Amino acid sequence: MLPRLSHTSDPVPLYLEFLTELRMHGFEGDLSPDYAARTVLATDNSVYQVTPQVAAFPRSTEDLVRIARIAAEPRFADLRIAPRGGGTGTNGQSLTDGLVVDVSRHMNAVLEINVAERWVRVQAGVVKDQLNAALEPYGLFFAPELSTSNRATIGGMVSTDACGQGSCLYGKTRDHVLELTTVLLDGTVWTSRALEPADLALVQRRPDRVGAVHRAVDSIQREQAGLIARHFPPLNRCLTGYDLAHIRDERGRFHLNSVLCGSEGTLALLAEAKLNVLPIPRHAALVNLRYGSFDAALRDAQTLIGFKPASIETVDSKVLGLAQDDIIWDSVRVFFPDDDGQRASGVNLIEFVGDTADEVEAALGRMIATLADDGQSGGQSGGRRGFTVARGERDVTAIWAMRKKAVGLLGKMQGDKRPVPFVEDTAVPPESLADYIAEFRAALDARHLDYGMFGHVDAGVLHVRPAIDLKDPTQQALIREVTEEVVQLTRKYNGLLWGEHGKGVRSEFSPRFFGPLYPALQEIKAAFDPRNQLNPGKIATPGSGDLLTIDGVPLRGAYDREIPPDVRAAYDESMHCNGNGACFNWDPDDAMCPSYKATRDRRHSPKGRASLMREWLRQLAVLGVDPSAEARRLRREPSWRSFPERLRNTLARRRGAPDFSHAVKDAMDGCLACKSCVGQCPIKVDIPTTRAKFLELYHGRYLRPLRDHVVGSIEHLTPLLMRMPQLYNAVVGSAMGRAGLRAIGLAATPKLSGLDLRRELASRGVQVATPAALRALDEPDRARSVVVVQDAFTSAYETRLVLDLLDLVAALGFRPWLAPFRPNGKPLHVHGFLGRFERVARANAAMLRTLSGTGATLVGLDPSMTLTYRAEYAGVLDPSERPSVLLVQEWLARHVDALPRVAEPIEYQLLPHCTERTTAAASLPAWKAAFSQCGLDLRILPSGCCGMAGTYGHEAEHRSTSERIYDQSWAKHVADAGPTGQLLATGYSCRSQAMLISGVSLPHPVQALLRHLGSER
Repeated sequence: MLPRLSHTSDPVPLYLEFLTELRMHGFEGDLSPDYAARTVLATDNSVYQVTPQVAAFPRSTEDLVRIARIAAEPRFADLRIAPRGGGTGTNGQSLTDGLVVDVSRHMNAVLEINVAERWVRVQAGVVKDQLNAALEPYGLFFAPELSTSNRATIGGMVSTDACGQGSCLYGKTRDHVLELTTVLLDGTVWTSRALEPADLALVQRRPDRVGAVHRAVDSIQREQAGLIARHFPPLNRCLTGYDLAHIRDERGRFHLNSVLCGSEGTLALLAEAKLNVLPIPRHAALVNLRYGSFDAALRDAQTLIGFKPASIETVDSKVLGLAQDDIIWDSVRVFFPDDDGQRASGVNLIEFVGDTADEVEAALGRMIATLADDGQSGGQSGGRRGFTVARGERDVTAIWAMRKKAVGLLGKMQGDKRPVPFVEDTAVPPESLADYIAEFRAALDARHLDYGMFGHVDAGVLHVRPAIDLKDPTQQALIREVTEEVVQLTRKYNGLLWGEHGKGVRSEFSPRFFGPLYPALQEIKAAFDPRNQLNPGKIATPGSGDLLTIDGVPLRGAYDREIPPDVRAAYDESMHCNGNGACFNWDPDDAMCPSYKATRDRRHSPKGRASLMREWLRQLAVLGVDPSAEARRLRREPSWRSFPERLRNTLARRRGAPDFSHAVKDAMDGCLACKSCVGQCPIKVDIPTTRAKFLELYHGRYLRPLRDHVVGSIEHLTPLLMRMPQLYNAVVGSAMGRAGLRAIGLAATPKLSGLDLRRELASRGVQVATPAALRALDEPDRARSVVVVQDAFTSAYETRLVLDLLDLVAALGFRPWLAPFRPNGKPLHVHGFLGRFERVARANAAMLRTLSGTGATLVGLDPSMTLTYRAEYAGVLDPSERPSVLLVQEWLARHVDALPRVAEPIEYQLLPHCTERTTAAASLPAWKAAFSQCGLDLRILPSGCCGMAGTYGHEAEHRSTSERIYDQSWAKHVADAGPTGQLLATGYSCRSQAMLISGVSLPHPVQALLRHLGSER
């Protein structure tokens, strides 16, 4: 039995006292000293891990003022504060061992849009893509682009002066900031904007912190203009932290925002931003130019710049290869063909944008003409090999989505060595990039390091992430070794170590890069934050304070090193999370992690759950406990033997006995097991599998709720319940029955369909399939036999749909059969009954293999249950033992020519099950093809999760969250469609949820096809 884990560190008293003061002064947001919340905030997208003492989640500017004013009191002089937004920084910018101030949870509103003057005012926690979604109806957008745009906050973009693709055309975040509302550490709220000389003089007369700041920055700019001009390189990416080169513009106006942008939370707490926005380019085209070598792609970029595109991005063969194994590849593969069987070693993506198609085509035509004249320059050598052109929003967006995923894709490399960021955003003059990268690669090759490269060749920025096993102390030393060599290289080529992703822990190199100007940075820091409380050790320190060093901050690998290798391997599904934050996707019409979208709590995200799981495994390792051995023991021993001890432990929990396992359990309970993380996380973090393993062990120490046993047995009980549907429906439909079910934790329990499946089969002449009956057929009949594999939920609650699929099979000229019912095991797996799940899976798989062994085709109806044969079964069965069961659309794709054309052209819309959308995305176009063959239009709508996710929405404790998830995406799609029957859904749980909440019956695509085929017969 696993031990109780209670040796978590408590916050130091100073920080607990600070939280108490905040509450007493009316702080309206959330305050957390909880170890689980602190563990989740201990990492970002860097190599570092620093656990904060406490966390604050303010609701308003007033809450930020409360933090600043109390922190200014002498008794809190040693308090350290780090603002945090999306937490996607690659250099530890938001990590602290003090107080985290996270504005992303509550301060995330778009406050004002001024279309006529083209500006917008937002809170700091607004996500970049969220802002652009709000601006899109007005034909406007916030221009600075970055790969993390679906989770990066505006506050984070301002704090790192972020930019990415298209920066040569649109500039950086600073170029679009009109005003910033910040809270200084004396509690003053200040809105900074461009100041004319007379206005600046008035501000400088103020006796408070605002006046001191303006006097200091103005003095530095005037007195050290010569030094500034000599030490700030004339690069597109002039990121420094405090941008002294742009304090005054060409009109002589003073810009404090040039200092605040890129300050990484070291100067003030950012509350709001007023931003310039631009008209959305109406037309775009993308040239995808392939090369025989990556060096050729880099060198050719200088020629391509002459065509004046909006941007030029490059990707190497490593990233392209990883993309081919990702969900994204199906949408872009046509644009990256092989050349005589060889994959490109480098690709340049050259984008042209404009307000008119003619404008774009004219610029595009000039490039294409040159490429055509050059022919296949270089042939199969290192030069240009060929190109494709993408036009239109859908294709251009898909290719940019692939490029945006590059960072995460690199993290998907197999093995303990994983690409990590520490020298990944250097900037050099674009004309020097190829020579610089040649030396950079030589330095990595000399150390036998694997790596991938991609980036913004038009700006001279290339992202390079060497693959290092940070759990190995000898490899850990490479961070210092490689960084020092790269620092020398960047200086040799007149570049910067930090061209895009900020300083953070790399601030130790500020004095080296800025030399005699570094004291000016210290002076600015002292004017804003004389006690060095805001993100200390980063960018600059007042006086003689120490800067952080790249090997002086704890690394994640050092913690993971405490977990034995065999345990890490057994829990591989969550161990390799690199913090890229793809699971923080803001878009409600994206399936990724519905529990995070509903709660805005980082614990309820794949990254949060993976972080807690890593810490849980580490704590077990410290105590010498092997969770894999414990799991094997639990599967061997009868559960009744440990019942008394589990009962004692459960009662102790109710009395408040601490155990870190409870925090992990709370986070895992919020998981819907929708598997969107498996399909959409570039690292393929698999929380549902991790969750199942954890629950098995947790309930080896603590009793399960009765609900889990009921849900785990539902498939076994279904055949019995289907024999007495009227009695069952009367019970679950009665007030007493509903109260009883709620007492054991179940809600919104559906009623059985009431159809007698056996009688209906007999009326259609459909048999239950047996190996003997199938073998009795001649070979052609067996080849045209389709066996519909039952699942408990569709067969019991939507029996009519099972019959409709059988009818469709017959209508297309095939012979339908129904597989004997056997439990699939999915509910057992979801709730961590892994021993029972393996037994069920083996028995069911053996039965299905005997059927498919006859030559018949097996087809499953519910996507989630059918995909279990490919995912969960793979965890317990060898490949030869797994049954092959097709999704309906996969079977239709093989026989699409059998579908007749119908008379009436109707447009349907489809909401796929989120598991199907994210783990079987390649199958979805088959639905469109089937409908098209019939002369029908089908549009697959972008949507999030319906919130039901199997049994999650039927669990009383989750019902309100389930409905909130439904409201975020599905509710509007269902409302927009109305009761026309033209909105379709593939998942049983999704249709159940739509009926429960919206009162709408959504047909399955099979039923829509059958409706039209029936009218033709």
